[in-house]
Amino acid sequence: MRAIGVTEPTDCSWRTEIDGLKLDHVKRLRDLERENARLRKAVSDLTLEKMMLKEAASGEW
Repeated sequence: MRAIGVTEPTDCSWRTEIDGLKLDHVKRLRDLERENARLRKAVSDLTLEKMMLKEAASGEW
C-alpha cells in the first residue's frame, strides 16, 4: 500500500469499512454508480445539443 501512498492505518480503516458492507449495500452502490454514469452522459449529450442549437440560432453554424 505504501507504493501508492496509502498508510497502514488508512488501509485498515478502509478494510474495516468495506468488510462491514453487506451484499445489498454493495449492490446498491453499484446501481448508484451505473445511474450516475448514465446521468452524466445525459447531461453531456444535452449540453452538446444546447451548444449546437445556440450556434445554429446565432447563424455561426
